[in-house]
Amino acid sequence: MTINNSIDSSQSPPTSRFRWRVVDIVVAAVLGVACGLIYFGWSAVYGPLNALLKVAIPGLDGLLGGMWLLGGVLGGLIIRRPGAALFVELVAALVPALIGNQWGTTTLVSGILQGLGAEIVFAIFLYKRWKLPVAVLAGVLAAAFEWCFEIIVWYPENTLQFKGLYLLFLAISGAVLAGVLGWLLAQALARTGALDRFESGREVRKLV
Repeated sequence: MTINNSIDSSQSPPTSRFRWRVVDIVVAAVLGVACGLIYFGWSAVYGPLNALLKVAIPGLDGLLGGMWLLGGVLGGLIIRRPGAALFVELVAALVPALIGNQWGTTTLVSGILQGLGAEIVFAIFLYKRWKLPVAVLAGVLAAAFEWCFEIIVWYPENTLQFKGLYLLFLAISGAVLAGVLGWLLAQALARTGALDRFESGREVRKLV
């Protein structure tokens, strides 16, 4: 079954990578829900950690933000379809918003911006490049988009020094927790055979 699926995929016209299949939609939704549950759990420990980091260095709490950028990067790396990063990140943001968190519906705005940041990077590479550096760039741009939102909504009165440091630490967190971690998770899932219906899975397992 796996070999036949991969053969069919390899014989598809080049433009087929831009068309969503039913399996793409289903897996993207599952990924979004899974990441959303991770986000909800992360929000429970965010408060105490955030308070500690703020005391250490203003803006250092940006290091915690990368976890919420994971869905877009992971979705893009696995699904490899236009809109996948945005879709997965939005679904991931919807889960904690529905369950209930301290940020309410603004979580959805963050989800859209974070997913869009990752999506732009994958689009720049024409949805053809999926190596670690691309994943890191996706995490960084997602962080930059989220930073723009946060300094307007949450930190409008803070100093330029704080905003600069917060951007730096948030970008580092996006690169590591979303970019590197997202790429490693995609690789790990592919090795299990769970992604054999996707190019991302067949590429890692070298199926033909």
